[in-house]
Amino acid sequence: MTQSKLIPLLSAAALLLASSPLSAMAADGATLYKTKTCSACHGKDGKTPLMPNYPKVAGQNSAYALQQMKDIKSGARNNGQTASMKGVMHLVTDEEMQVLSDYLATLTP
Repeated sequence: MTQSKLIPLLSAAALLLASSPLSAMAADGATLYKTKTCSACHGKDGKTPLMPNYPKVAGQNSAYALQQMKDIKSGARNNGQTASMKGVMHLVTDEEMQVLSDYLATLTP
């Protein structure tokens, strides 16, 4: 490939990468669990929550965890237990929720 063709191709690739958010598929669940601050309330291991009334999420069924996250984000689940999580869920995409719920299911309860 000649340099005159390579430069526009590389420029387009760089622009595409710079303008698109990191795909959740590229980020693993453990990293998302830390960066989305899940560990702050649910514990580093998902089974030692900050408060006794916060759920232990390690080993949780993936489909159940995903639905809870979606319901909290949309407001369908709205009670005293969801207030703190509602403030974080706007930072989590649907794709990231799926990765997180799959990750939680792999943890030992």
